[in-house]
Amino acid sequence: MALLGVQAKTLKAHGAVSEAVAREMAAGLRAAAAVDIAVSVTGIAGPGGSEHKPEGRVCFGLATRGGTRSETVEFGALGRAEVRRAATDHALELIGATAARAAVKRD
Repeated sequence: MALLGVQAKTLKAHGAVSEAVAREMAAGLRAAAAVDIAVSVTGIAGPGGSEHKPEGRVCFGLATRGGTRSETVEFGALGRAEVRRAATDHALELIGATAARAAVKRD
């Protein structure tokens, strides 16, 4: 929690699986690692979940020099391994798209 810069009040107010926590994770990682792009992933791969936070819900945070944003993707109850694979793929796509936009701006 300290390395990523997630505040206890954010966890208490929103829970670990939330866009608020994902944003703080990404921003904290970017600051701690001194990198240009940081991505964070928090979710419920399964089994389980709840009515409010179902299995397959994954929140992503993306921090760059331009700011921090977040999004939630509902992958559904695909099973733990498939949700993790889908989340990894999506996180890599976020990094790739962000890096590509940055490269275009430099040209």
